[in-house]
Amino acid sequence: MAETAILLVIKKISIVVAGEVLHLAKPLFAKKSGLVAALPTNMEFIKEELEMVHAFLKKISTRECSDTVSETWITQVRRLAYDIEDIVDQFIYIVAEHQGKGLLSNFKKVIKRPQSLFSLDVMAIEVEKMKQRLRELSSRRDRWIQAKVSGIDVEIPNYENRQEAYQFRHCQSDNDDDFVGVDKYRELLNKLLYSEDCSLRIIAVCGMGGLGKSSLVHNAYKSERSPFECRAWISVSQSCEVDDILRNMLKQLCGNDNKIQSKVAKMINDKLRVELKKFLEQKRYMIVLDDVWRGAVALEIRNLLLNSGTRSRVVITTRIDGVASVAEDACKIELEPLNKHDAWILFSRKVFWKIENQVCPPELQEWGEKIVKRCAGLPLALVALGSLLSLRDKSEAEWKSFYSKITCELHNNPDINHVEWILNLSYRHLPYYLQNCFLYCAMFPEGHLLKRKKLIRLWIAEGFIEQRGTISLEEVAESYLIELVHRSMLQVVARNSFGRIRRLRMHDLVRELAIKLSENECFSSVYDDTSGVIKIVSDSRRMSVLRCKTAIRLTMDSSRLRTLLAFDRTMLHCSWSHYIPSKSKYLAVLDLSGLPIATICHSIGELFNLKYLCLNDTNVKSLPKTISRLQSLETLSLERTQLITFPPGFAELKKLRHVLVWKLIDTAQSSFSQSLGVRTTEGLWNLKELQTLDEVRANEKFISKMGNLTQLRSLYISDVRSKYCSQLCSSTSKMQHLVRLHVKAIDQDEILSLESLALPPQLQTLELSGRLAEAVLQSPFFSAHANTLVRLSLCWCNFAENPIPHISKLSNLTSLRLRKAYIGQQIGFSAGWFPKLKGMALVDMAYVRQIYIEEGSLINLEYLNLDGFNELADVPGGIEFLPSIQKILFSSMHPDFRVSLQESARMGRLKHIPVTYRQ
Repeated sequence: MAETAILLVIKKISIVVAGEVLHLAKPLFAKKSGLVAALPTNMEFIKEELEMVHAFLKKISTRECSDTVSETWITQVRRLAYDIEDIVDQFIYIVAEHQGKGLLSNFKKVIKRPQSLFSLDVMAIEVEKMKQRLRELSSRRDRWIQAKVSGIDVEIPNYENRQEAYQFRHCQSDNDDDFVGVDKYRELLNKLLYSEDCSLRIIAVCGMGGLGKSSLVHNAYKSERSPFECRAWISVSQSCEVDDILRNMLKQLCGNDNKIQSKVAKMINDKLRVELKKFLEQKRYMIVLDDVWRGAVALEIRNLLLNSGTRSRVVITTRIDGVASVAEDACKIELEPLNKHDAWILFSRKVFWKIENQVCPPELQEWGEKIVKRCAGLPLALVALGSLLSLRDKSEAEWKSFYSKITCELHNNPDINHVEWILNLSYRHLPYYLQNCFLYCAMFPEGHLLKRKKLIRLWIAEGFIEQRGTISLEEVAESYLIELVHRSMLQVVARNSFGRIRRLRMHDLVRELAIKLSENECFSSVYDDTSGVIKIVSDSRRMSVLRCKTAIRLTMDSSRLRTLLAFDRTMLHCSWSHYIPSKSKYLAVLDLSGLPIATICHSIGELFNLKYLCLNDTNVKSLPKTISRLQSLETLSLERTQLITFPPGFAELKKLRHVLVWKLIDTAQSSFSQSLGVRTTEGLWNLKELQTLDEVRANEKFISKMGNLTQLRSLYISDVRSKYCSQLCSSTSKMQHLVRLHVKAIDQDEILSLESLALPPQLQTLELSGRLAEAVLQSPFFSAHANTLVRLSLCWCNFAENPIPHISKLSNLTSLRLRKAYIGQQIGFSAGWFPKLKGMALVDMAYVRQIYIEEGSLINLEYLNLDGFNELADVPGGIEFLPSIQKILFSSMHPDFRVSLQESARMGRLKHIPVTYRQ
């Protein structure tokens, strides 16, 4: 983790010494001498020195030299890197302020800043001190650490603890009582192993660490009824070199003959491959590659093995979805955490193994259930904690005490710390660019659903995301997120209709261990004063406030804070305003969502480094003028607040990428005016980096100028009048990156003539709210986006012509919402229409009397909502032809509809459909 902190600093210094910042700073150095004039040179020296430190850290991370001395040195490196980062941020700010001094001429009159923030002389002295500290660090490294590693020429992983971990995992498989809730996995594995298919089959068992993948496979591997002539079990993570794997494999396959073992040990690589193929020829074999981390390793071994038609099998266990993809989909077994019932059974079997039927005493039930809940269905943790508790006193006080210190037990108790080791193995295998992103997720509360978009914007604000090629930082961040999912570090909870991740969560136990790692690395601290004991790491850069009964009491230097996330919505106003403006001037991320805040003080303008400001679900009605001084701000989010006007100077925030500001009016979301957007401000169209603008109220000038926002990906514009439509179509046609567009009329009677709408081919989501001219249905738009548009919402359109036949041209549509979109009496779906549609909501079609569905239509529809069909007395014809339907909701229907629904159920038309009816 020290190395990731250093990488962030190196990146920032590179911006200073090699980019536009230094060019802009030249006037500042023109009349200076001494240390100030040497600032660029000294920063270049620091950068190069840090690059060497980073390389050294990577080197020792792969060697057996982890001890108190090296850990202390790494802590000193991290602390120095943080201090350098503070100075670099000050420098960047000073240059930016100097560049815009004309705009900030009255700056010092409004806010008194610490003098050091403006003084290049003071900064130059500090940089010189950093150089000296770097030299001292290098000297300490040479004296205390270098000698320990200089004699090692080969990078050797630490095998001892890994072997113990593997032995532990395998020993579980000896007892059938330990296999709870896995019958379906075991049956599928045996079916694949012993099937009559003669070809070589690759079977992949995947899932997060601790689910019992290795135990499940090992149980089948040791089976006495195994029909395989020879077998080999290779723990791949002990040696990622393919030749080492093959050598180990051949040794196991050949048996215990010492001569053969010695011969194999001496074989050169090519000879090894030839002998392995020769040995396996015409044999029926089973090879297990346990804990594979790289897909390339699995592919190479698969390509080396012969498909001799002997019904041989290769089984791979892995935590990484990409590795599991080596197997065919039909041969992939994805393990999931145990459900609540099975988790309790497994836990009880381990704790009460001496008691008949393993019944838990009533007085221990409450704390036992809490302990099981903390394990979140992870068999490894359930077995370990249950076994440990079986040796403890069976009293309520003992179990209550144990529950309060589970994380401490996992970290310090030698009887169960293998649980922490195995779970942390996934973290240690993460590439450096994912480590910060992963630990960041542990700052959120237990069980919190992580939102994809928010998480991505936070990572960018923190500087975790590296530019790759020409794609946006948001796209790079999403690829990081997907990689964490594929590595089983995060669990997907919800996807949108076309498969994109919407919500994620972190396994509770993994989160506990990640918090421990974060504290050890001074990455972040969690503030919770519920128990009265507050533990905050003194050098921590980030803090999340989970629970705060009184004003925040910090034991850390708040001037080091870079991030403050508040999740306790009962937190007092003084808890944050008391110290943020005066001390935490380096804050980059500030999220105070849900707090009882009505006003933001002017001193927020002091947060010169702020990149992310979120005040969602607060009572904020206005922003101070000083907000315009947040020249680094990238994301401003005030959703569901009272703000409806930007402050003067808002358009000077040139780095803004995401602006989400709107007021919620109708919580039931049943009226046309569900929300109220923010008024536009002069120059808003000059924010060239803007990607998200949601929700802004239209005016004629903004509509004519908004074509300048060529980087927009998502736009929600409301209060659109008929006379704006032609210009709106022209302006949006210039937004070649647009993927989501929502246009809402000023009221439900305003007619929008959008037939000339020409949007980029990558548009995915279109929402139109208001009366649409009938010509819109005949426009070429629907045919032009037939293969790209995936979500469509048409509300309050009141078409006289049935829109469904025109919309059916959108063959890739996965989500469709129509509300007051049609005033006709019949809706039909013909065979072949909407082949990919998964969700459909038809709402407030007051005149529709009949709906019919032909067989072959809506073949992938999973969810159907019919609401507000006052004249629809009969269940839609052909509803039984929906083969993929999972849920149907009927609401506010004709009084006779219930009778028709009951009759359809009696006739068996709804036997495969879960139906909910609400009058």
